[in-house]
Amino acid sequence: MRPTVHILVLAAGASSRMRGRDKLVQRIKGKPILRMVAETALATGAPVLVTLPPASEARRAAVADLALQVVEVPDAGLGMSRSIVGGLAAITDPGPNDGMMILPADMPGFSAKALADLISRFRAEPDLAWRGGTTDGTPGHPAIFPRDLWPALSAISGDEGGRSVLKRHADRVRQVPLPGNMAILDLDTPEDWATYLGRPTGSD
Repeated sequence: MRPTVHILVLAAGASSRMRGRDKLVQRIKGKPILRMVAETALATGAPVLVTLPPASEARRAAVADLALQVVEVPDAGLGMSRSIVGGLAAITDPGPNDGMMILPADMPGFSAKALADLISRFRAEPDLAWRGGTTDGTPGHPAIFPRDLWPALSAISGDEGGRSVLKRHADRVRQVPLPGNMAILDLDTPEDWATYLGRPTGSD
C-alpha cells in the first residue's frame, strides 16, 4: 500500500509579532495567506489538516469551505508543539509507512509542485525524513516525518517545531533544494508583509 503523507498546516500561533494584526488573515492577491497555503497543500492531493486556536473565527472562515480537517488546539498558547501533538492525535488509523508534513501557514512561497515533489521522494523512501532547503544548503521548510518518528514528535514541548527530532536523527534526513527562497520565506511582522507586498510599512 502506497504511503500517505498527511499535511499539517500550522495555523494556531498568536501572531505576537504583528502588533495587533492577525498575520494569517492578511491578504495576498485577495486571499488570506492561510487559505492560500491550505489550497496549495490541497493541490497536492494529500489529506490536509489545519490547526486553529480557540476563538479563531476569522481563520476558520478563511478555510471553512475547503476539503480539509480543522484541528482545534485549546492549549495553543503553550507553543508550536501543541499544534504538532494535536495534529498527530487527529490522524486516525495511519499506515505503518505514512508520513506527516509540517507546513507553516505564514510561508507564502510554496508551490504545489514543490510539495508534491517532496511527497514523491518520501513515498519512494518512507524510512527517511525529507525537508526543504535553499539552493545554497540552508535548511528550511517543510519537513516530512516518517511514521516511526511520530512518537518522538508527540513528546516535544514548548515552541518546538520538530527541529530537535530531525537533529537526533540527522543520518536519516535528506534535504531537497527548493526554488528561490520558498523554504525560508515567512511573514512574521508588519515589515515582512510590507516588503513582500512592495508597499510602505503601515499602509493598508
